[in-house]
Amino acid sequence: MPHPLPRLTLVLGGARSGKSAHAEGLIEAQPRPWLYLATAQAWDDEMRERIALHRARRPDGWITQDVPLALPEAVAAATGPVLVDCLTLWLTNLILAEADVDAATAALLAACAAAPGPVVLVGNEVGLGIVPDNALARRFRDAAGRLHQRLAAQADRVVLTVAGLPLIVKPQPGATP
Repeated sequence: MPHPLPRLTLVLGGARSGKSAHAEGLIEAQPRPWLYLATAQAWDDEMRERIALHRARRPDGWITQDVPLALPEAVAAATGPVLVDCLTLWLTNLILAEADVDAATAALLAACAAAPGPVVLVGNEVGLGIVPDNALARRFRDAAGRLHQRLAAQADRVVLTVAGLPLIVKPQPGATP
């Protein structure tokens, strides 16, 4: 019997922290079909290789949709368990498209609240390092922090992955989920 997931889980972590693998495992413990909403865009060979590795790692049973910008709409249309990977690439796409990030975030929050199945969101925690040396990078870092805060406030569970280890941040340890 599958282990029930909270309605909304946010999984954060640094590069190669194990966040995607952890999130995939959460969804794979749910009944199929599993929907993978991919926000990456393959702009170069290195990114194409990363995307191919992610796809190859997933077992059969995943339905993958590429949604570089239309993430809220894809979440709203979902009928079962959903994995979004990743929020920070989606944010990058929004910024580069000069889209309204606040409106897109509000739409994503509404879609997650209305989703019929569990939603697991993956994001890169980019605010733990040094202050970026240029305005665009600082704008991105700040926008990512605001995006994650808004999603974490609505999430039932927030997980921080470090060195492949999932650390439950919300609910607080000892609290009732």
